[in-house]
Amino acid sequence: MVGANLKAETMKLMEKRSALETEMNVIIDRLCQPGGPGLSGNLVDSEGFPRSDIDIPVVRAERHRLAELRNDHKEITEKINENIQVLHSARLATKDSVVGNAVPSATSHNVVLRDSPSSMDVDMMASIPFAVVYEIADASPTAEDGLQLGDQLVKFGTVEYQVGENLLQKLASETQANQGHAVPVIVMRQGAPINLSVTPRVWPGRGLLGCSFRIL
Repeated sequence: MVGANLKAETMKLMEKRSALETEMNVIIDRLCQPGGPGLSGNLVDSEGFPRSDIDIPVVRAERHRLAELRNDHKEITEKINENIQVLHSARLATKDSVVGNAVPSATSHNVVLRDSPSSMDVDMMASIPFAVVYEIADASPTAEDGLQLGDQLVKFGTVEYQVGENLLQKLASETQANQGHAVPVIVMRQGAPINLSVTPRVWPGRGLLGCSFRIL
């Protein structure tokens, strides 16, 4: 019963996180539109005067709201991770108990297991974003292959969420290892999973992707 309640709570948290992601993506799209100030661009011109081409109070308010959303997103993600770890540990404990008390089948010497991982648990663990795209250069490989600002990486080749791992280093290694080869990518965009294929390659700009990731 506790497990069922924890799953229900986790699913609600994931829905709330998706709503936050949708609002975050809307703000990011507005700030990063052509001619916009971006997520951290200067609000003054080269002479130190406030820029006249943007509404500075609105930009400041949206950046502040984005920072709040990111903090809320981080807290919810941490709670989701904690819940999933509890569910995972409970499932392993149940499985060990079943194995220890399993009764051999009457027609076989093989132990009959009566427990298997819940597909809901697997789905939750497989849908945890671990990084967000916060910069993309024009005409870069990622821009041409369909990645967008605000996309949250769920899987990049073999790289996916894992506690305690240096995920930025793993992303860099995966990119280098697949130069010239298509890498299957899953991102969360406005709360929905999207499958893409990104090919790391040499282009006139920096790196093989032309984008920057920030770990969530």
